[in-house]
Amino acid sequence: MKKLYLLIIATFVLSTGVFAQVVIPRESQKQEITQTVGDARISIIYHRPNSKGRKIWGCTSTDVVPKGGVTYPCLVPYGQVWRTGANENTIIEFTRDVMINGQTLAAGKYGFHAIPNKKEWILIFSKANDQWGSFTYDEKKDALRVKVKPMKAANQETLSYEFQNMSATTGQIVLRWEKIAVPFSFDVGDVRGRTLTAIRDAIKNRKPTEFAPLNQGANFVFSQKLKENYDEALGWLEESIKIRETFGNLQTKARILAEQGKYAEAISVGEKAVTVGKAATPPANTTAFETVLAEWKNKK
Repeated sequence: MKKLYLLIIATFVLSTGVFAQVVIPRESQKQEITQTVGDARISIIYHRPNSKGRKIWGCTSTDVVPKGGVTYPCLVPYGQVWRTGANENTIIEFTRDVMINGQTLAAGKYGFHAIPNKKEWILIFSKANDQWGSFTYDEKKDALRVKVKPMKAANQETLSYEFQNMSATTGQIVLRWEKIAVPFSFDVGDVRGRTLTAIRDAIKNRKPTEFAPLNQGANFVFSQKLKENYDEALGWLEESIKIRETFGNLQTKARILAEQGKYAEAISVGEKAVTVGKAATPPANTTAFETVLAEWKNKK
């Protein structure tokens, strides 16, 4: 009898564990999207409702904050705070301070809400980011509000967020649902300046025989055409070359010298880069650089 009792308990415990692992599907399914912009990351977590033939926009409510259990004439009334998705409030996170439509927002994780109106929407970034919907929304917890213009768009059954018009430091986030698109811009600021600061710190804290930070810093300056930092980059490359001559550090030095119009020096260093590259084990592929080197000789 005791053995039977223990078997029943074990079976119950195991079955309870299995049940706890079951994922119950939601009708409005979760999506997480992330965009890297320079040295920043922007992520959005939201749930995606479908239109399903329902009236989404167009009605008006006097309830600024939606009330649970109340059915409104449309799904998202004008003048009422909306979770910009389904289920929990939408979450948007920035790993760097940003400008949203020209206004400053500190790095952090925010509950993202909106107050739609026919001609203008108010987008809300709330410090409360773990709410169910917008039912407990509190304006006192707003970190930022911005006004945007909604746009007419092709019909879209499922709500979505998109990153568009990306540059090195800027872009747009667009909320789309039914026949409405709502864009807003972001700017992550001085990526180059922050990167240079990080490079200088890495160089300062490197081991005496470590040349990778020196090369990475010089390559960044060259690739970004930061002409005001060329002399600093050449100094890094000189340190790198003293540790070990490589095709990489020599050719970068030659390219920066050429950018400065010092073709005689660039050719001399470039020829040495080719020699070192071909003697390496395994040999470096110097073909493309040799073509550049020939062009410099024609300019000399």
